[in-house]
Amino acid sequence: MSWEKEIEELRRREDLAGRMGGPDKVKRQHDGGKLTVRERVDQLLDKGSFHEIGGLAGVAQYGADGALADFTPANLIFGRGLVNGRPVAVTGDDFTVRGGANDGGIKNKLLAVERMACDLRLPLVRLVDGTGGGGSVKNLELQGHSPMPKAFLWDWWTSNLSEVPVVSLALGSVAGLGAARVVASHYSVMVKGSSQMFVAGPPVVEWTHGKFEKNELGGSHIHTRNGAVDDEASSEADAFECARKFLSYLPNSVHEVPERKENRDDPERADPWLIEAVPRDPRKVYNMRKIIGAVMDEGSFFEIGKFWGRSIVTGFARLSGWPVAVMAGDPMQYGGAWTARTSEKITRFVDLAQTFHLPVVHMVDCPGFLIGPQAEAEGTIRFGMRAAAAILQSTVPWCSVIVRKVFGVAGALHQNSSRYGMRMAWPSAEWGSLPIAGGLEAAYRAEIEAAPDPAAKRTEIEQRIRKFASPMRGAERFDVEEIIDPRHTRKLLCEFADLAAPLRTPGRSFFGVRP
Repeated sequence: MSWEKEIEELRRREDLAGRMGGPDKVKRQHDGGKLTVRERVDQLLDKGSFHEIGGLAGVAQYGADGALADFTPANLIFGRGLVNGRPVAVTGDDFTVRGGANDGGIKNKLLAVERMACDLRLPLVRLVDGTGGGGSVKNLELQGHSPMPKAFLWDWWTSNLSEVPVVSLALGSVAGLGAARVVASHYSVMVKGSSQMFVAGPPVVEWTHGKFEKNELGGSHIHTRNGAVDDEASSEADAFECARKFLSYLPNSVHEVPERKENRDDPERADPWLIEAVPRDPRKVYNMRKIIGAVMDEGSFFEIGKFWGRSIVTGFARLSGWPVAVMAGDPMQYGGAWTARTSEKITRFVDLAQTFHLPVVHMVDCPGFLIGPQAEAEGTIRFGMRAAAAILQSTVPWCSVIVRKVFGVAGALHQNSSRYGMRMAWPSAEWGSLPIAGGLEAAYRAEIEAAPDPAAKRTEIEQRIRKFASPMRGAERFDVEEIIDPRHTRKLLCEFADLAAPLRTPGRSFFGVRP
């Protein structure tokens, strides 16, 4: 009366699925310096926490007696597990089985994991390798017809981006739908040297554009610099650690708020170095990342998108244990001026903070939008206004620290001026319609050119004008709420985080995230 025979059959099928593409294909994966999908899942998740779903899906072969003769699993696995003790949904492509092409029930599994993440309100991690469920010309022969392209995943991508944290790791050569799955996420990572991303891979591109090597066409050095992918990892293990860190700052879904962690860093810690962090000479640069490290909880800053839109630094950090989103101008890149790429980066980052209820801390140094022929050719003002819309639509608590420059339209976007935001300025701050150095030539050209010594006259005028640009004079007119000792910045930011924490409201944002 027992069902033991069926359980034995179940275990046999599970064992066959565990072979993946077979020993030869597994060896080829390892020889290429890559892990198998099951090894990846095990390394990403807490030990022993993976519960697979749909492991019996695949293509079976039966003998004349109707018994199972062989079984090839679907080339995508998914299920639930834990990351640092928190439940997540995870899915991974199995490149050892036909390079991830669309067969063996993979379409239904792709849909199922997206639905599960959304409906159970679980963060989703995609381990993408291959076409990620995309097409293959070989399917024409296997299926007997050419299927019409359908956007069967896109509704779920859009919905999930507004519901749960979505992380995508490109762990091999990803193309077509696989590439789309990577970028349709809140955070994406490529592995240097072993992962590439294309709309179409080298064999297809060769027909119209000539021969390319994989890294030449779509290596991480390309896509982590153009903004298609957020970060570059040194290894697969590094990519998994990036995913774990990213998720540690976020709630499980928009229906919760980010958790506070234990903090052993004194909120009143004052780094003496901050008083001299910004040079008195406005033409000299300084290290903004070092300032961030000095005012946030020690070791808590996690930078996102380091290699693109580089005149703005973005990332997560903690203040008195509370997670916050950090933006900061980088004077070492275009003097902190916003480029088209920078504006794209700001738009995505502010949308991310808004979606998951993260208060924003903006360390401001912005001389305006980048100017010149290249900036005009790239449509900088168009992308800048998209960034403006993101900032002006945001409702999360916001605190701006004016470290140095605030000029022009981009400078005006240092916070949402339509609502209250905490704002404080360092003594090194300066602001106005345009920087003094650039505006002198336009405003005093005739006087400078008529002088016996134009250079000396220009210096004289600049020194005279700078007296009126003092932040103290701005404070007299209440242009800025307060001027602070830079060494007191951390204390005030921790106070901001404490005040902001009870204002965070769970729920879906009134506007969705754009990939």
